[in-house]
Amino acid sequence: MTFKEIKPANSSLSRYGIEHEDALWNLAPEDLETISLEQNMATRSSLGAIAIDTGEFTGRSPKDRFIVEDALTKDAVWWGDINIKFDADKFDKLHAKLADYMSNKRVYVRDVYACADERYKLKIRVINELPWSNMFAYNMFLRPSEEELQDFEPDWVILNAPGFKADAETDGTRQHNFAILNFSKQMAIIGGTGYTGEIKKGIFSALNFILPHQKDTLSMHCSANVGEEGDTALFFGLSGTGKTTLSADPERKLIGDDEHGWTSDDVIFNFEGGCYAKVIDLSEEKEPDIYRAIKQGALLENISFKNGTKEVDFESSKKTENTRVSYPIDHINNIQKPSLGKNPKNIFFLTCDAYGVLPPISKLSPGQAAYHFISGYTAKVAGTEAGITEPKVAFSACFGAPFMPLHPTVYADMLSAKMQKSGVNVWLVNTGWSGGGYGVGSRMKLKYTRAMITAAIKGELENVSYTEHEVFGLLMPDTCPNVPDEVLHPRNTWKNQEAYDQAANELARKFNANFEKFAANASEEILAGAPKATVKV
Repeated sequence: MTFKEIKPANSSLSRYGIEHEDALWNLAPEDLETISLEQNMATRSSLGAIAIDTGEFTGRSPKDRFIVEDALTKDAVWWGDINIKFDADKFDKLHAKLADYMSNKRVYVRDVYACADERYKLKIRVINELPWSNMFAYNMFLRPSEEELQDFEPDWVILNAPGFKADAETDGTRQHNFAILNFSKQMAIIGGTGYTGEIKKGIFSALNFILPHQKDTLSMHCSANVGEEGDTALFFGLSGTGKTTLSADPERKLIGDDEHGWTSDDVIFNFEGGCYAKVIDLSEEKEPDIYRAIKQGALLENISFKNGTKEVDFESSKKTENTRVSYPIDHINNIQKPSLGKNPKNIFFLTCDAYGVLPPISKLSPGQAAYHFISGYTAKVAGTEAGITEPKVAFSACFGAPFMPLHPTVYADMLSAKMQKSGVNVWLVNTGWSGGGYGVGSRMKLKYTRAMITAAIKGELENVSYTEHEVFGLLMPDTCPNVPDEVLHPRNTWKNQEAYDQAANELARKFNANFEKFAANASEEILAGAPKATVKV
């Protein structure tokens, strides 16, 4: 079968070590779908999107993500359990082995870019072993025009081969799968895993080094939307906190759902050209925008079908809780074109507090904002991960620790400076429990959370009275339109207020224990934003 290719003037892959090349360049997503279906790699769902399985790995593998240590990264990267060192010579040898493996296969090449602000455009060449991985790259990154593709020269290159397995003993990896960033060579190599999120997050990690370290631009793991008057709002939050749901507002245009930059001249820009959404328990009623985006051109991952049909069983976690869909952002109707916004007026830190301690909405000082940004708190509850039967605290610095190569205080200091310069309001929003912890209280009603965010965006919380939280020092509004007053102060929603005090102090101690590793690099203002837990007797 013949497919229409768009090949740049310099289409040689030998410079990446790939010889004897059999490559298909910049195929249309419809062609990639056809190849995936004909090779029995995919199934067409009743919604029109194709569905694939990513194999052994249905999520990222943080312990197998490495950064090459060299002159560029040695003193800049925050090394440790998150940013794991990899030897430069071993990278070269592993790259050569991977390239040799890909030399004997048909590969799919995609030229794309990241960053909607032209001043920060990062040109990316993705070389995939599998056609549906290449379709993912088409969906998730920004797509050049045919004219732009003619002379395309990449800044970064990704080699992605799920079928290639490393030998940990000789290659320096932990096990057979790996995702390794080399900033000096501007290359990422990914092998042994079919999970497409490794491609997306590899470039996000690269930008999280490049933009703050070299471009004086804050990179952020957040969603963003904009109102009719150009007022931008940002939503930070870990998985399960409502980041995608709450940024999808019918009265506001979506800039992007996951990765953004904030420039020194106060422009917010999306890194991506698509969305990568969880679909576990998805319904048209709960998430209409995401549900309707699942049509031809979207790529479903690790879902199950209802027996004897091609109808997606969104409730099934048979393969993983982390069922996903990727689709170009224009599958969403209400989007900002181009994906840019002005200086944000409001920032929301979303947390799902399963202990029922944190207020449903509270206003943060600059120091508190930096403290909670560095902390990146939420709580995992039963069902989110195997083995979790009761709430478990989860801290992820900057609401995206696995993707942040620099020390978290670098990002926090930049955010704090931008907040003070722009006068942006920062809010902590608890989408978790009220009236008691998980198993006792109840989940905060979505309509109340939406009403609080709407009130904050419209300025309706500017002239209300506030009460300071007894332990966390957060300012809690005493009233909010369309929200019962009693909901706003969490201690008042508990039947046993002594039990609330104990729970609040216990959570505060966990915050402070987590922050100890950041304290030496934090300013006095940030340290003053910490909760004031009483001493445990």
